[in-house]
Amino acid sequence: MHDAAFATDPQQVYDRLRAHGPAGPVELAPGVEATLVVGHETALRVLQNSTLFARDAGRWKALNEGRIPLDHPVLPMMAYRPNCLFTDGAVHLRLRKAVTDSLAKLNITRIRRDVEPIADYLIDQFSERGRADLLNDYAKLLPLLLFNKLFGCPADIGDTLTGAMSAIFDGKDALRANEELTSCLMELIALKRRRPGDDVTSWLIQHPAGLTDEELKDQLVMLMGAGVEPERNLIGNALLLLLSPDASGRDSGLLIEEAIDHVLWNQTPIANYATHYPVQDVDLGGVVAGAGTPVVISFAAANTDPALAEARRTHSKGAHLAWGAGPHACPAKDPATVIAVTAIEKLLNALPDLTLAVPARELEWRPGPFHRALVALPVAFSPTPATHIASALRDRTAPAAAEQPLPTAAPAGAVRQEPARKKGFWSSFLDIFRV
Repeated sequence: MHDAAFATDPQQVYDRLRAHGPAGPVELAPGVEATLVVGHETALRVLQNSTLFARDAGRWKALNEGRIPLDHPVLPMMAYRPNCLFTDGAVHLRLRKAVTDSLAKLNITRIRRDVEPIADYLIDQFSERGRADLLNDYAKLLPLLLFNKLFGCPADIGDTLTGAMSAIFDGKDALRANEELTSCLMELIALKRRRPGDDVTSWLIQHPAGLTDEELKDQLVMLMGAGVEPERNLIGNALLLLLSPDASGRDSGLLIEEAIDHVLWNQTPIANYATHYPVQDVDLGGVVAGAGTPVVISFAAANTDPALAEARRTHSKGAHLAWGAGPHACPAKDPATVIAVTAIEKLLNALPDLTLAVPARELEWRPGPFHRALVALPVAFSPTPATHIASALRDRTAPAAAEQPLPTAAPAGAVRQEPARKKGFWSSFLDIFRV
């Protein structure tokens, strides 16, 4: 499940497994074996039975026995962290309540209000070019910047957070990126303990669950990790559908909400995840998953189970498993949907003649066992003058060369000054929208 063939056509793997039963053996990454659940009913059985199927990756037998290297690239997605995703029982309930109560304070009006200026800012970066990569210029950056806003990040912490999360998702020096991520989040937590604000970080700190700094850090990592990658894939895959010049695209009058629902069914943004570890050997329709071995839920395969033919035909929103199920079901499906709808609305309204720059069949899908993600989404459109947002950005961050002071020789014994740190996306955004 880690090569280009799987990325190009994962359905052929799901169909081959399904021909032998509701689950089967797979290799998630080199040397990482697991059982993949492809049947809808069996997936629900695993997701809803937390007594037999634990989420605690501390039970992972191969990792505990040293058969999985500690620097293996799959570990950021699978290794234990003390957060909602990897805990069970009373610990899970305590952590999840803190998270769900904090997320509940994000009403739909606020989310739209936070997304819209970020969308405007990003569109301004490429609107005058007449071309863009909507994945890397837009769908990838929008949720990263949005989480900086939701977490209440000041400029420097937000720049570090954005860069570290991007590096982790792209597999670039993940160990160093994880260290930077931990450091900047601990700095943010200390800041919010001193000066709380109207943001998720402060709400988590103030929650009666009394989370420690380590617990706070790991819930923030979980929220960002569980939000950014799925959100960018949801936006990107829905845009691909809307821009595809066939019967299912925008020309047919497909609504944005309908496109998103279609993606959740057919191009599930997180296709395979929710790793469980059986507490004892268990028979999954003829395949025995050993105690302490990874059992991964294929949301994508479960959604294409022939048993759901009628639900698929009517696109019944309650039937697909894109949001998971059971005690670990996604607690933020409504905010996630609003974010995607708002981001796509803003883009299509700003650039109404968007078209794919290459045929859809030539687009490349990013290899990896967990996601259904494009590598890029190149588009073309009529160049559109940037709004005052881009003009303000240029005025503040790129003064004309004539205005720059000429270099002079430093006096003897003077302390050498470091060059000014290049502004990141978040600090540049705050320069414009600072209240």
